[in-house]
Amino acid sequence: MYRHLLVPLVSGDLAFEVVGRALSLARQLGARVTFLHALQDDRQPGSGPARLLPPDDPELRDTRRTGRTRELLAKAEAGARALGVPCAARWTRGHAPAAAAVQAAEALGCDVIFLAPEAHGGVGSGTLAVLATAGVPVLVAPIAAPEHRAIAVLRDEHRAIAAVIHACTSLLAAAREAEGMVDTQALRAALASLRDAPLGGHHAREESHLFTRLRSRTHELDGEIEELKRQHLRDETLLDELAVRISLLEDATGATPRNAAMRSLEQAMDRFAELHWEHMGREEAVMLPAARALFSEQDWAELDTLLVHAPGTEPATELDFRQLLARIG
Repeated sequence: MYRHLLVPLVSGDLAFEVVGRALSLARQLGARVTFLHALQDDRQPGSGPARLLPPDDPELRDTRRTGRTRELLAKAEAGARALGVPCAARWTRGHAPAAAAVQAAEALGCDVIFLAPEAHGGVGSGTLAVLATAGVPVLVAPIAAPEHRAIAVLRDEHRAIAAVIHACTSLLAAAREAEGMVDTQALRAALASLRDAPLGGHHAREESHLFTRLRSRTHELDGEIEELKRQHLRDETLLDELAVRISLLEDATGATPRNAAMRSLEQAMDRFAELHWEHMGREEAVMLPAARALFSEQDWAELDTLLVHAPGTEPATELDFRQLLARIG
């Protein structure tokens, strides 16, 4: 049976689906997983064999262009760690996803490629390209059932948080590349949006409604829930640290102190981003699949009321932040 799954990651909801299903299969088989993301970059088209780079490669620190890749890989690895599935992650730049997947499977010795269903379901041209050229079996994850609205709310809030984080890291990277001053007021506005409603209540809603209900169904997730709650507290600490780092940058005079303050701020922002990718990966790979498996229709009806219809809990989406993101970007 399969011992090493290659799991190509795509952006959006399909990444959430394929990671959870791939990890579930790997656990059942006692297999390991390698996650792969093919970063499309018209300015650096791939030529020759795909270079399979690890997540700590310096090229991935260019957060203006690789932030989404970092997010996908970090979230997938976090989910694997939480479930105890041995995993690795690789990325490549400029190659078509299908070609990169086939090359990676051969180079890494994978014995099966596990693909997400394509948008709108079914087998599309990208999947067919892999099927036609792969030298190993190809499995396509089954199309997910319609999503419960309560899960959609939590995932929309994850996307909104991620959108603000990517905008902040991109703004800092752009200022560093241009050797200019970053717009600290825009950064402050972004961080304030992460503290305030509706995102400000995201952690509280998870703990009060999702985590509490899961604990009433099983104690197998108690350790994971406690870790996620600790990450909620660390989130607040890192937000406070970012506010301090911004003030230090604003107060710095002279090129050397400003550069040092800028580096410290960017490093703090990286830590904040990495915490969120870890946190979201654990929730999306462990907690939400567990809720799907354990909750009854009555549970979902009650959660819909608590998370969807209750006053002050309107779902946040990236569109809610379009003016803020336009200012930061």
